[in-house]
Amino acid sequence: MLDGFARLRHDAVVRRHHQDDDVGGRRAAHDEAALKRLLQPAQVVELRPRPTLEHVIRVRVEHLTGYQNAAYAQRYEALVRRVQAAEAALGTGSTALTEAVARHLAQLMAYKDEYEVARLYTDGAFVQRLREQFEGDFTLRFHLAPPLLAKRNDKGELVKREYGPWMLGAFRLLARFKGLRGTALDPFGYTEERRTERALIREYEAAIDELLRDLRAERLPLALEIARWPARVKGFGHVKARNLQAARPVWDELLRRWRAGEGTAAPAGAGARAA
Repeated sequence: MLDGFARLRHDAVVRRHHQDDDVGGRRAAHDEAALKRLLQPAQVVELRPRPTLEHVIRVRVEHLTGYQNAAYAQRYEALVRRVQAAEAALGTGSTALTEAVARHLAQLMAYKDEYEVARLYTDGAFVQRLREQFEGDFTLRFHLAPPLLAKRNDKGELVKREYGPWMLGAFRLLARFKGLRGTALDPFGYTEERRTERALIREYEAAIDELLRDLRAERLPLALEIARWPARVKGFGHVKARNLQAARPVWDELLRRWRAGEGTAAPAGAGARAA
């Protein structure tokens, strides 16, 4: 439930110190607009070739290795490769199901928690981009809603508060403990949000296993709908919770259709009248 930790684009405010000719001396000024431009650069029209399936998989293996460790990334790749082999065996030439699982399994496995946000703030890239954008002295302040400290509004949503530049040091320390993620020693892992995110991974993996047990060419369209379902579950904190609540009936209906045999060709003569 660390909603504030999960929004890199808006929650770090730069206070840049500079000379003001009208007032004289040094003063602190909010430059949040510049920070947003830094973290969300202006779009440039650029034609790029569609990434290959191997590129899609490789990038996510590398990301999950940094996110957790090599074993976690191997868990991801093992299932993706099983889907790839099963889809290739159909002889359709399609890799759409493999790509869908490659993208959306990684989406679920790399949920944005406290350790990951701490890692992203302190891996060096964030500070480097700041120094490229701002000259001279500047101070970082963070708007966060730590679940163990933050108050809630009348809707039950966590309310952010401002933390000073010392938080960057706290992030560095927290990032070192990512190995606790999902273990009994994970202090954040007992929240409803984190338990739900871990359960979604297991549920998705089990569903993909179920698809592979009866995967046929004529069932690929429905299998694709199931594999792409996590795209409906976006956001962080209470936003993600609302999206999940709205998407859950769709998931249940997709699995019901699969288990009812939708897309399976009827046996020859099944529709003929008995003599």
